[in-house]
Amino acid sequence: MKRFITALTLAAALPLAAHAVEYKQIQTDKSTLGFGYKQMGVAMDGKFRKFATQLSFDPAKPASAKATFDVDLASIDTGSSEADQEVAGKQWFNTKAFPTARFVSSSVKALGGNKYEVAGKLTMKGRTQDVVAPVTFTPQGNQAVFDGSFSFKRVDFAIGEGPWAAFDTVANEIQVKFHLLANTGK
Repeated sequence: MKRFITALTLAAALPLAAHAVEYKQIQTDKSTLGFGYKQMGVAMDGKFRKFATQLSFDPAKPASAKATFDVDLASIDTGSSEADQEVAGKQWFNTKAFPTARFVSSSVKALGGNKYEVAGKLTMKGRTQDVVAPVTFTPQGNQAVFDGSFSFKRVDFAIGEGPWAAFDTVANEIQVKFHLLANTGK
């Protein structure tokens, strides 16, 4: 009888162990990192073509999850090469002095229903601010999709200086949106 109970306990635990998956690699070629803002009251969108990530996410242990994103700010795509050059310049991102924006997670909180709250630090142009992003996790076997967004104020990072410091042409609030395809690395 004791062997039967032990075997039953092990058999019950196997499906749980089989489902414990850690997602470690973001497929950047199948992922997007975009942004939205208003210019003269009109909604505009853009994206970054180059970014690198480090990820460690096990849905069974969300509190131990970690994520780091490094965004090549010169890879901005606003839909206009002239605008791309302008925003890479000194009054906006100043990519010569600050080529990268970085997000480093500090905590991940499970909200239920494959929804999470990821808190961390966003650094751009030598300034760091706390941000919180609601994220939806959609497992797909050895892959998973992470969709989320967060907003920040460009004034907090000195993005848009000089004649661009006013918010009548370009709004202060910027929304970052991401769609990330991750795999387990198996």
